[in-house]
Amino acid sequence: MSDLQLPVPFLTPVSEFFYTSGADGLLRVQRCRDCSGFVHPPKPRCPHCRGRGVEPEAVSGRGILVGFSESTRFAMPGLPNPVITGTVAVEEDTRVRIAALVVDAAADDLRLGMVMEVRFVASGEYFVPVFAPAAEQPESPQLPEDELPAERVHEHVRPMVGTDRFEDRAVISGVGHSRLGRRLMVDPLELTMDAAEAAIADAGLTVDDIDGLSTYPGGGLESGFGEGGVTALEAALRIRPTWYNGGGDTFGPSGSIIAAIAAVSAGLARHVLCFRTLWASTHETLLRAGKLSLGRSPMAGDMGWLASAGVMSAAQVLGQHAQRYFHRYGATRETLGWIALNQRANAALHPDAIYRDPLTMDDYLGARPVTTPFGLYDCDVPCDGSIAVIVSAVDVAGDLPNPPVRIEAAGTQLIERPEWIQSTSTHEPQVFGPAAHLWSRTDLRPDDVDVALLYDGFTFNCLSWIEGLGFCEVGEAKDFLDGGKNIARDGLLPLNPHGGQLSHGRTHGMGLVEEAVLQLRGAAGERQVADARTAVVSSGGLTPSGVLLLRSDR
Repeated sequence: MSDLQLPVPFLTPVSEFFYTSGADGLLRVQRCRDCSGFVHPPKPRCPHCRGRGVEPEAVSGRGILVGFSESTRFAMPGLPNPVITGTVAVEEDTRVRIAALVVDAAADDLRLGMVMEVRFVASGEYFVPVFAPAAEQPESPQLPEDELPAERVHEHVRPMVGTDRFEDRAVISGVGHSRLGRRLMVDPLELTMDAAEAAIADAGLTVDDIDGLSTYPGGGLESGFGEGGVTALEAALRIRPTWYNGGGDTFGPSGSIIAAIAAVSAGLARHVLCFRTLWASTHETLLRAGKLSLGRSPMAGDMGWLASAGVMSAAQVLGQHAQRYFHRYGATRETLGWIALNQRANAALHPDAIYRDPLTMDDYLGARPVTTPFGLYDCDVPCDGSIAVIVSAVDVAGDLPNPPVRIEAAGTQLIERPEWIQSTSTHEPQVFGPAAHLWSRTDLRPDDVDVALLYDGFTFNCLSWIEGLGFCEVGEAKDFLDGGKNIARDGLLPLNPHGGQLSHGRTHGMGLVEEAVLQLRGAAGERQVADARTAVVSSGGLTPSGVLLLRSDR
């Protein structure tokens, strides 16, 4: 293993011990003196009892393999290709999950529930833990339960603080988009301004009417995930907003809209321009041409811990959750395939969709692998484009050129653990919390939804939201999705009628909001869902998420 090169994340005085303790061959994890619980990633307080007495303690170095994914797409320099990333629950406290590279094993020989043993790879002055299968394995491997199983998340929903609902004081008054395509080679700020102008015009407003700006995640120019945020757009438009917002710690990629609804409801602004721009396709082209470069600084936060396990993409984490779901509920790749086929069939009716050619199940199953169990068509389409949405005060509803869209409810509560691999392992994390919170804020139920716009950065995101929102029971998506009839435009739950991010293009959920508005206006053309009056729109995956229930005013 001396030839392996694994990065070490950005370390603090609290977390550094984890990467120095391997010098003597022992794995150490924080333990609380007050409640005896183990804590990982390291923290200055115990999250179980909130006690202060946390300190490193040597553990056996053995654990249970609770997830793994073999990737051929994300080859980190210094690692083999393909690479196997895994998650191991330590035997002393299976609530503690360690992301680690899996060594000395082929993917075909791995099974969930296997006993794993730690080894260490030197990285400068640090020692990165990796895991290999133990010599002796149990005859009947058992997987530990999550700390908070998906079926019990709803027990932690907080009740409404009163009968006055902030959602009632705002409407979505306008939507718009820029050009959408691959490798447009256009400045991302130009795309943002094009989308903004289109949305403002759709709402019957002028630029001078806009008094609020909101985006996710802000910045992003150097990563291909934005145009520079509120700062860049305000520098170009000079609207002098009374309220503005931007950041990643929000209710998913379209959380900017929920924040805007709250701001308008509170009287901080009357017309908020929400926007999301990606130029990932052009950015990648410029990187390959050597015209851009990425920094080499250590990563912080969740992605830093994952990088030391060879993880370069959210796909490698979500792939492990999908494997766990397959193992527990008997789903297969075909289960996810019906989602990909549905989105492609719908995209054929959208003139701006990136992928419009027919897709068969054989095409889906035969596509090149990305990271198990995902293939090419399980993943959204990187593209260049911008979506803008105008949130306005409810008292303007009668003056709009297009029917306003009302906000029935917003689901935002963060219940599941925010660290990706410490959270719900059978589904996409951060789905069941916002979903349960949504239904606590309305008298409507899943059967009242006419069209669903569900986040589909990957097919498994969509499956998780379908179950999380209660359109079928937990573990029953295999039967619900079989054949694709239930999610077709004329099915029980018309799903992503514009093609979603899997075929229309990756717009980080804002394209879902735009399509929901068009559907509720009855303005979606050939892809219009008959009699669409209520739409659910989910946002995000792995990161904190949010969900909106919208209804027509026509």
